[in-house]
Amino acid sequence: MNDLDRYDYAILGALQVDGTLSVAELAEKVGLSTTPCWKRLKRLEEDGYFERRVAIINRRKAGLPVTVFVSVRTSQHDEKWLAKFAAAVEALPEVQEFHRMSGDVDYLLKVVTTDIEGYDRFYKKLIKAAQLTGVSSAFSMEQIKYTTSLPLDLVSHGAGG
Repeated sequence: MNDLDRYDYAILGALQVDGTLSVAELAEKVGLSTTPCWKRLKRLEEDGYFERRVAIINRRKAGLPVTVFVSVRTSQHDEKWLAKFAAAVEALPEVQEFHRMSGDVDYLLKVVTTDIEGYDRFYKKLIKAAQLTGVSSAFSMEQIKYTTSLPLDLVSHGAGG
């Protein structure tokens, strides 16, 4: 477990919603004065609670409306093969997420692209990357929920403070 209290969770929660808040705005939102809020923010940063701060781009407006979930199976399960495959997937900018899975699928990729032809170009790069047993693609028809916010209330209940 961690040693965060309700103020720390409030800071994390507020910044998940709006990462552009000034320290003064953040302090007001979480009910602290500026200096203690700044000290907590610095500690959270130093302790690695923030992976990075980014702007979330509207993928449709940016010309990337198609999302594809790609299931990959392989008969190769050694570290050397995985290192090569992981490096190849890391180099593919269309891949937003890359997971090693349990069950029937070995790897799952979340891919964004321009259209069917864009996905076909991606697919050809993917199958050149490493020896694969099977690749299955599922096109998202509609994004019903999307969030980058973690459900901090699941762990913040009972936090001291």
